[in-house]
Amino acid sequence: MTALLEMRGIGKAFPGVRALDHVNLSVEAGEIHAICGENGAGKSTLMKILSGVYPQGSYEGEIVYDGETLALRGIRDSEAKGIIIIHQELALVPLLSIAENLFLGNEVARRGVINWPEAFQKTEGWLAKVGLNEPPATPVGKLGVGKQQLIEIAKALAKDVRLLILDEPTAALQENDSEKLLDLMLELKAQGVTQIIISHKLNEISRVADRITVLRDGRSVSTMDRDEISEDRIIRDMVGRDMAHRYPERVPNVGAVLMEVEGWSVWHPEQRERQVIHDAALTVRRGEIVGIAGLMGAGRTELAMSLFGRSYGRGQTGTVRMNGQPVDVSTVQKAIAAGLSYVTEDRKVLGLILEEPILRNISLANLAGVALRGVLDKRREAQVAEDYRRALAIRTPGVLQKVVNLSGGNQQKVVLSKWLFTDPQVLILDEPTRGIDVGAKFEIYQLMNDLVAQGRGVVMISSEMPELLGMCDRIYVMNEGRLVGELTRAEASQERIMGMILGTTGKAA
Repeated sequence: MTALLEMRGIGKAFPGVRALDHVNLSVEAGEIHAICGENGAGKSTLMKILSGVYPQGSYEGEIVYDGETLALRGIRDSEAKGIIIIHQELALVPLLSIAENLFLGNEVARRGVINWPEAFQKTEGWLAKVGLNEPPATPVGKLGVGKQQLIEIAKALAKDVRLLILDEPTAALQENDSEKLLDLMLELKAQGVTQIIISHKLNEISRVADRITVLRDGRSVSTMDRDEISEDRIIRDMVGRDMAHRYPERVPNVGAVLMEVEGWSVWHPEQRERQVIHDAALTVRRGEIVGIAGLMGAGRTELAMSLFGRSYGRGQTGTVRMNGQPVDVSTVQKAIAAGLSYVTEDRKVLGLILEEPILRNISLANLAGVALRGVLDKRREAQVAEDYRRALAIRTPGVLQKVVNLSGGNQQKVVLSKWLFTDPQVLILDEPTRGIDVGAKFEIYQLMNDLVAQGRGVVMISSEMPELLGMCDRIYVMNEGRLVGELTRAEASQERIMGMILGTTGKAA
C-alpha cells in the first residue's frame, strides 16, 4: 500500500498552550487509521488542520496528499480534495429535512433553482448506502443520535469522500448503534474509502483499525500495525506509564443510609399521559458508590434530573430523605441546600458556559461562597478556582482561560469542580467519563473514591458496564422507567444485568 496522506512536522500553538509539536502522521490508501491519546494530546487539533478548519499559515509543517503538497485555505478546499471530517458535535440542522441537510451548501440546482425530485432521489440512494430507509423529507431533529451519525456519513459520501475523518463517532451512541457504525466503517473500507478515526474506546479501535498512531502531549510517540495492537500498549503510550489496574483500588467503608428515595414518579413534560418514572425507590449509604445501569432511554437521566430540583418532567411525586429527614428538592437551589448535586451527561450544553473562564464556571453554582456581604469577591473566586485547578489537575495555563479552549477531560473536571464547590453529601454523576481518555477516567475514578472515603455518597449512571462493575458497591438496573433489579458488587455481572433488563433473570429491587 502507498501513503495517501503524510503530515510532516506539524506544529500548532494557541495563547499559552503548545497544542502540537512536530507531529508526523502517515495514512495509507484504503486503510482505517486510528489516532489515540489523552484529552489535550492534540488529536482534534491535528484533524482540524487536515480538514482546513485551521488554514495554512496558522500552523507549521506540511501536508502531502495524494502526492501533492496542500495549501488549504478553508474547509471548502479540503472537501474539494475529498477530505471530509465529521466532528464529535454533529453539524446537522435539526429543523431541516434529511435531504436539505445532505445537500446543504452543495445543493442539487440548475440556474439557482433546487431540483427537489432529483435531490430526494439522490438522498434515498445515499441513505441506502449507510443502511437507512427514512423518507428524505423527515426532519433530522426527529431522529436519534445513531441515525444522525449515519446521515453525517451519507452527507460525506455525497461529497465524493476519499478520506473520511471521524472524531469520536460512537461517544454518544448506545452499543447497538456503535456496532452498526463500526460495521459501516468496514464496508466503506472495502469500497476503497480511507478513514481516520479518533476514539477513546480501545475495544472499538482494536476491532476496525489497521494501524494506530498515539499522540501524547502534542507529539506523535508511536505508530503500530494491527498485529502489534494491544490495549495495554496503547494505554502505556498514551499516558507514558503502565496502568496495572484500570480502576483504582478501594476498600469499601459503607456506613448508614444517607439518602432515601421512595415512591418517586415522574410524568413527561409534554406528553401529559406518559409516565416516565414509575414508583422508583433507592438508597445511598455513606461511603458508597451506587450505580444505575440500563439501556439508552431506560429513564436513568430522567430520574436523576427529576430528583435534582425537578429539572426534568412534571407532576413529580414521592419522598426524598437525607439522613432520615424529608427534604425539599423542588428547585435546584433547594436540592443543593439539601446536599444534592448533579453532574450532567451533556457538559457542553447543560454543564458549562463555554465562552466564560474557568473561575466563573466553578463559582457559578455557589456564588455565595465567593461573595462578601452579597458582593462578588474576585480574589476569593480566583483562589477557589486555583485550588480546584490544582486538586483536580486541570491542564490549563490559568483559571482565566475560557472553558471552550479546554479538552473534553479538562472540561469535565471543571464541571466536577463546580459541583464539588457546593459541598454535596450525595453527588450524582451522569456518564462522567463519556468522551474522555483512560488517563482522565482514572483520575475521575480516584476522585469518586476520595469522595466516598469522606463519608459522602456517589450515584453513577453509566452505559459502560465494565465501568459500573469496576467502581460500584451496588448497582440498580433500570428498564422502561422502572428500577427492575438491585445487585451487590459480588452478585453483579454483565450477564445478570442484561438478564434483568430483558426480564429473563434477576433479583427484585
